[in-house]
Formats: sequence, structure tokens, C-alpha cells
Amino acid sequence: MINLTRLKKFILYVTIFMMAYFVPFHNLKIQEAIVESFLMLQEYAREHVLFCLIPAFFIAGAIANFISQQAVIKYFGSQAKKWVSYTVASVSGAILAVCSCTVLPLFAGIYKRGAGIGPATAFLYSGPAINVLAIILTARILGWQMGLARAIGAVIFALVIGLLMAVIFRKEDKERLEGVMGKNTEGVAGRTGLQNLIYFMTLVLILIFAAWGKPQQATGFWVKIFNIKWIITITLLIIMVIILKSWFTKGELKDWIDSTWDFAAQILPLLFAGVLIAGFLMGRPGTDAGIIPPDWVTRFVGGNSILANFTASILGAFMYFATLTEVPILQGLLGLGMGKGPALALLLAGPALSLPNMLVIRSVMGTKKTLVFIGLVVAMATISGLIYGAIVV
Repeated sequence: MINLTRLKKFILYVTIFMMAYFVPFHNLKIQEAIVESFLMLQEYAREHVLFCLIPAFFIAGAIANFISQQAVIKYFGSQAKKWVSYTVASVSGAILAVCSCTVLPLFAGIYKRGAGIGPATAFLYSGPAINVLAIILTARILGWQMGLARAIGAVIFALVIGLLMAVIFRKEDKERLEGVMGKNTEGVAGRTGLQNLIYFMTLVLILIFAAWGKPQQATGFWVKIFNIKWIITITLLIIMVIILKSWFTKGELKDWIDSTWDFAAQILPLLFAGVLIAGFLMGRPGTDAGIIPPDWVTRFVGGNSILANFTASILGAFMYFATLTEVPILQGLLGLGMGKGPALALLLAGPALSLPNMLVIRSVMGTKKTLVFIGLVVAMATISGLIYGAIVV
């Protein structure tokens, strides 16, 4: 019988050997792409790990320990009313407004706690896609038509993708949830519902304000919030310390830290590997240092053909976009001749997917479900781009 662990290691060793043997490292373009991959990793670490991912890991750990399984099943389980579960999944994504990588620990938390695959994947898509600030920025820079189309498309995508995933994997998900019901505990009952609500709201607000990006506009409401973000974040952290000391036991805090570490250990290595690969292939947004020439992008996404929209969807799915950076990048691509249909396709596929997050999604729900999820996002983005491109000339 084949030892799968040993086989995976063997394939990894052979792959590394083949790369070391055949990759022309003396080539300047290869050297530039390698440096670019580490620059992208550094940029990712500086801008996303401390203030986005770490708070998200703590929220995921809290979900795993302090939300009762009945609560998850009530709102996200396969037996929950569909209008409740999918509405909650979509609204949660809009409130959090996180990027495609930051949403992963939260998705893993509710999925492992007993959420059905439909609501869980609706949440997975909606978190980065239904970003209110990004949609507003899209409307202001790329036009109200693009902003409106992005908002409508993102909501429809979250609902349709979740429903299709639930139908396609109905039997497998039923078996998984039966196993989850047998393993998970009922959660901690040492606090009232209001106390738990305050605790989780404080965690979510810490994530939101710590990750609050600087708006492009020099004035306005969003800038005022950005200028006081650290005052708000520190205040919230002080409140969190008081909450932890008053309402939690040492044993509960230890379990929370252990769960947080488990999520970080599972997700971070795959994210870092994915960022390195994405940086090597495509470079950081706004640069042409990746191994793939930038003129290929504009060459294949002009007009409104099926190929142009499909190519834009694939590029959006595999490229990594930090939150809000997709708008100025797309503005530049439109200036180079990109069609409006492919632009929308990239907007709908890009924020919700990236090569790094694909690797993590696979580790959470398996290869087959991940491929179907990616396929649905790409197919729907392609169709949406075709329709939008035909309407808006």
C-alpha cells in the first residue's frame, strides 16, 4: 500500500531538485522575479499580517471555543432557513470588509464548527467581495455603472455560489456535519449572551480599525477615521483586556490561544508560499518585474469577447490584490485598452480569490470542493463581464 505522506514528500523533493537543476538562475529576468517575490512577501508581511491576519486568527480561535455549536448550526447549518443563513453570511462579509486572505481563518472557524458548505462559501466569497469601501471607491474612480455592477454582482455571486456548492456537495456535506456533531463540544456557557456579543463585537472592531487603510482622498469621513484609527484600536484593546480579566478563566484563555495558534500554523505557511509564487509569476501590483510580461494582460483582455472575459477572470482569480488596490490597478489597465466587461470580471473574481488563498481553502475543505468553488467564481465572473460589456459601451 502506498504511503501518501511519503509520496508527497518524494514529489516535493523531486520538484525542488528539478527546479535547482533546470531553472536558469543566471538569467536577469529570473533573478528579478525572484527578488520581486520576496519583496511582495515583505510587503504582505508589513501590511497584512500584524493588523489583519493576527486579529483574524484570534477571532477564528474564539469562534472555535466560545460560540456554541448550536448557534453556528442555527444560522449556518444545513438545516437552517436558507434566507437566514445566506443573508447572515452576506451581511457578515459586508461588515468585516476583509481581503481574500484575512477572511480565511474566519471561514475555517465556522466551517469546522458546523456551518454548512453553502453558507460557509457564501461567507468566504462575500467577506472580500462585498467590501463597502471598495465598492464606493470603484464608483468614484471607475464610474457609478461599474460600482453598481460590482455591488449587485458581488451579492448575487455570494448567494448563487453558496447555493450551488450546497447542492453539488449535499451528500458529502451531510456526512461531514454528522462527524462534526460527534466531535465538537457545545461551547462555553460561563457567560451571558450579551457578554459573548460584546466580546466578539470588540474583537471584530479591533480587526476593522487596525486594518483600516489610508483612503486616496485627502479629506472626508474615511480620512478622519483613519487619522484616529490607533486611538480607537488602543481603546478597544484596553476594553478587551478588561473583558478577558473579568469574564474568562485561565483555562479558557489557554484554549483560546491554542486554537488561535492551530489556525495560524495551518494557514500562514501556505499563504506565505502562495505570495512568493504569485510575486514570482506576476510581480507586485503596479510593477512589471514578474516572469509574466505585463503586455500579455492588455493583449488578451481588450474588447468584450468570451476569451477576454475568461482571461480577466483567470487573472483576477490567481493574482493577489490587497484590499482597495484593485481599483487603481484596474484604472491603469483600462487606460491601456482593457474592455469594461473584462474589467468587471476581474473585479468580481479578484478580491475573493488569489493563489495564496486557494492553497489554504484546499487545506480546509479539500481539492474537489476548492476546484468547484474556483470554477464557479471564474464562470460567473466571465458571464457577468460579457453581460456588462454588452450593456455598457
